[in-house]
Amino acid sequence: MPVKIAIPTPLRPYTENRDIIEVDGQTVKELLENMSTRYPQLRRHLFSEDGRLRSFINIYVNDEDIRYLDGENTKVKESDFISIVPAIAGGN
Repeated sequence: MPVKIAIPTPLRPYTENRDIIEVDGQTVKELLENMSTRYPQLRRHLFSEDGRLRSFINIYVNDEDIRYLDGENTKVKESDFISIVPAIAGGN
């Protein structure tokens, strides 16, 4: 079942400049793995070398942060909308 994933501007060069892609999967982890298989250059921006989701990458299912759900094991359905939001640092 394909689920829509919003790709933030800084990561679009790794997804053929697409802002939304559709990926099959039943959990957030499956979606991210399948997306990284389709777009291999994206993997290093999402995952550390040990395969863990980078701490500055926030994932939302609809408007819910997966950290407050079941993390990467959060189940998804076709009507869900996934957002990848890299944390932004800066300021004084």
